[in-house]
Amino acid sequence: MRDQRGQAVSVFVAVSVVGLLLVCGLVVDGGAQAEAARRAQTAAALASRAAVDSTATARLAGNPPEAGQAVAAARQVLAAHRVEGEVSLRAGWVEVHATTRVETVFLSLIGITTLGASGSATAELQES
Repeated sequence: MRDQRGQAVSVFVAVSVVGLLLVCGLVVDGGAQAEAARRAQTAAALASRAAVDSTATARLAGNPPEAGQAVAAARQVLAAHRVEGEVSLRAGWVEVHATTRVETVFLSLIGITTLGASGSATAELQES
């Protein structure tokens, strides 16, 4: 009888440890993913603003904004924040979509090695 009770406790401890590791993974790795999403959103907002600001002089002079200059400014900000992204200009608007990935710590134990995060922002190229 004593051996069976010991085996039941061993199974309970093993299941509890796995459950605890999964909860730690959700907390630690989920927090890292939330921080990465915040970083991607911030980078997208700053990149769209940089694109608009880079064309301010031309717009103040009454000239159309130079698309290449705006896209280059936005990409420079994305690179500085270590995120990937797409920048597009459409009908007076700058759209930036930023993405990044974060390595997992605890969830890698169950095969999830990275988590993705993204953010997006738009800014209007207003005529002066």
